[in-house]
Amino acid sequence: MAIKVHGIPLSTATMRVVSCLIEKDLDFEFVFVDMANEEHKKHPFLSLNPFAQVPAFEDGDLKLFESRAITQYIAHTYASNGIQLILQDPKKMAIMSIWMEVEGQKFEPLASKLTWELVIKPMIGMGSTNDDIVKESEEQLSKVLDIYETRLTESKYLGGDSFTLVDLHHIPNIYHLMNTKAKALFDSRPRVSAWCADILARPAWMKGLEKLQK
Repeated sequence: MAIKVHGIPLSTATMRVVSCLIEKDLDFEFVFVDMANEEHKKHPFLSLNPFAQVPAFEDGDLKLFESRAITQYIAHTYASNGIQLILQDPKKMAIMSIWMEVEGQKFEPLASKLTWELVIKPMIGMGSTNDDIVKESEEQLSKVLDIYETRLTESKYLGGDSFTLVDLHHIPNIYHLMNTKAKALFDSRPRVSAWCADILARPAWMKGLEKLQK
């Protein structure tokens, strides 16, 4: 059975999984979920993700949800495909794991608020931008990016000296924010800015965008 990703093109979590599959040179089927008609809140989708969120993932008889769990499954199961997205050395993997947690716990909550307010809401007509949320999120994200700037003096990428899941997990929100005023937060930090340019230029990411926009 083929690998299937159920999701929507705008979803940063969906984009994360699609990018990972392309980095690993894996064939897959993208299944559009009609969230406007609440398909995600009905069966059979709820059998794939009981929390009614995208993406959902199938690999044969295995069904997964939560994008970071999916990318880790892909990286470990298909380790010999494409590029390595995890590190084999236990100590290096431990450090990489720290920065994966940082992305999920420190970066994502703030970046996703900005993506919602500055990109998604205007795009789907969900009302005006909440300037207070934007201001607070930018202030807090600035502190995170200060730490990233320091980290990137120690290694080329956040998780180590090679591109890994850590960097991949960041790409969707950064991609959206590069077309907003929040871009200044990244541009004002030279190492962060160079890192963003590097990961956004990855062929797998651009190929994933093309696939989702068809």
